[in-house]
Amino acid sequence: MSWLKDMFGVQKPIIAMCHLEPLPGDPGYKHEKGVEWIVECARRNLAALQDGGVDAVMFSNEQSLPYLTKVEPITYVTMARIIGEIRREVKVPFGVNVLWDPIASIDLAVAVGGLFVREIFSGVYASDFGLWNTSTGEAIRHQYAVHGEKVKLLFNIVPEAAAYLGGRGPADIAKSTVFNHRPDALCVSGLVAGVSTSTDVLRQVKETVPETPVFANTGVRLENVAQQLAVADGAVVGTTFKKDGYIWNDVDVSRVKEFMKKVKEVRGR
Repeated sequence: MSWLKDMFGVQKPIIAMCHLEPLPGDPGYKHEKGVEWIVECARRNLAALQDGGVDAVMFSNEQSLPYLTKVEPITYVTMARIIGEIRREVKVPFGVNVLWDPIASIDLAVAVGGLFVREIFSGVYASDFGLWNTSTGEAIRHQYAVHGEKVKLLFNIVPEAAAYLGGRGPADIAKSTVFNHRPDALCVSGLVAGVSTSTDVLRQVKETVPETPVFANTGVRLENVAQQLAVADGAVVGTTFKKDGYIWNDVDVSRVKEFMKKVKEVRGR
């Protein structure tokens, strides 16, 4: 648990998502605007998040729909360029998430100096992306092979748009995941981005693995953040920071400030 305070400087950190626009190779890529436009969008959203007082940011190719479980090189190469161009403007700890490819996420973190990654590292799922299999041992051996052993791994054990095929509940999954894979933290999600994480499931997971940090991974909003942080050790927040609370809008700094004010009140309790 101590690494949270060491890395983020606060208890119950808020990791804010800096969603990138569609990238080259994505169906939604705006080729007429080019990568330079994506860089400027990322720069603008990063500034709004930091001005709003978040504790950390995570860069993600959220708009690379439909997602791949093994991404094409153009995706993480472009992400590396974007992050590299704005790297000096990042004032808070940052991580990366290449949806949904753990090897690519680790490689990107090592390349750009990311401190953490969030991914689906373990389990087998029936998902909107097809049958979704993983190999934790392969991913972690790769992490050490590329000298990324200092990168913290956040395991999403209740992945979005997917159902675990093992027939076990989140608490049992959490217990075996911690025993077998030694994750740095666990993330618990709702059905898709923006859908609230079940507080009951958060509590089950936290009570089962009290020594492992547990993050609420989706749907944390102003009206439920106190309830979520009463159980979770932190939260990953994206949609609620956007204008009108719509996932694909730009970040609204006033929404970020209001949310972080509430978070500070919760921490003060």
